[in-house]
Amino acid sequence: MARVLWINGGSEGHIQPTLGVVRELIGRGEEVVYFVSDSFRGLVESTGAKVITFGGQAFVEAFLAGGRSPWGRVSGLLRTADIVIPGVLEQIQGERFDYMIHDSMFGCGRLLAQILKLPAISSCTSFALGPEEFEQMQDQLSSRFPAEVNEQAWQELLRLVNDLEAKYEVKAGSAYDIFCNPAPLTLVYTSRSLQPGGELFDDTYKFVGPSITPRPHEPFELSSIDTDHLIYISLGTVFNQALDFYKLCLSAFAGTNHTVILSVGRQTQVAELGDLPANFIVRPYVPQLEVLQHAKLFITHGGMNSTHEGLYYAVPMIVLPQSADQPAIARRVAELGAGIHLNQDHLTAEALRDAAEHVLGDAAIRRNSAKLGDSLRAAGGVERAADEIFTYKRSLRLNN
Repeated sequence: MARVLWINGGSEGHIQPTLGVVRELIGRGEEVVYFVSDSFRGLVESTGAKVITFGGQAFVEAFLAGGRSPWGRVSGLLRTADIVIPGVLEQIQGERFDYMIHDSMFGCGRLLAQILKLPAISSCTSFALGPEEFEQMQDQLSSRFPAEVNEQAWQELLRLVNDLEAKYEVKAGSAYDIFCNPAPLTLVYTSRSLQPGGELFDDTYKFVGPSITPRPHEPFELSSIDTDHLIYISLGTVFNQALDFYKLCLSAFAGTNHTVILSVGRQTQVAELGDLPANFIVRPYVPQLEVLQHAKLFITHGGMNSTHEGLYYAVPMIVLPQSADQPAIARRVAELGAGIHLNQDHLTAEALRDAAEHVLGDAAIRRNSAKLGDSLRAAGGVERAADEIFTYKRSLRLNN
């Protein structure tokens, strides 16, 4: 049995895909200590891991203090170091670990690996980024800001690097190193087929597919629902204050031959929608994995988890990205012909209904969705992720 230190941030999208892997590691005899935002303690403890925490609000404030410019986003990650690093070191004092796994974006993973002198694995819950793709992304984002703003943010980043390296006796590396936390082994929770430029990544990147594990939920009876023309609509469960969009969905599909299951999340009260059409089932939350196994169309915000879950069950998509990496995910789904990408701005009920009928009637989209589903299932999931971790462990013994 080995002891594993897992470092993550405070975002559900970065935590949820790791939970099945944690359970699998514990099932194989590993002991996992998981460092995460205090608001996710219960969720992670449900895996059987020992949980240590940091203040999530302080972490977010430190990250946002870097500003919105692309170099400010990088420096924002460095600003979290004074929360993450002391928080970990104080809570594991006197403990021994054999290796660590850190998120590819949050948590100063590479820096802690240096301080603790531990072999490290990177856990990538978004699309992987190589150095060239990172530079292209930074150049594209920089073009949206005045030159003086970019220069000021760059100089601030250099100052933070110097201060951090002196304080913790580490090497921060390049902006790419800070933002993407590369490691000798990177687990990517997608397939090479879905990953943009997947063929360009070397064998240190293991595309293990999504971690599809059931989540606890309130009873939801599907047996009495007509699923022959089922449309499922969800913009996620967190950042989804989308009352106007939900009302637009009611207008688009009321009176059609579709059964529509609409999940409105935590921010919208069902009563705010008024009278519901007879063909709609509206809930704050539904068991998404169960619903997707019956859905014929998934209208989604394009979060990484939701996209993977939809494609895993070969469900064609309409993607309406809201923020973060969702526009890139939406473009990739459209590029691979597994659905279409719509802009929510100025969207009408008629346009949404027409788009849905188009996707539902397109045999090529169904074939492409099924093909991507095959690639995600074949990638191996949590068992493959654990296999790769154990292979990496064996290589360490051989090299020592």
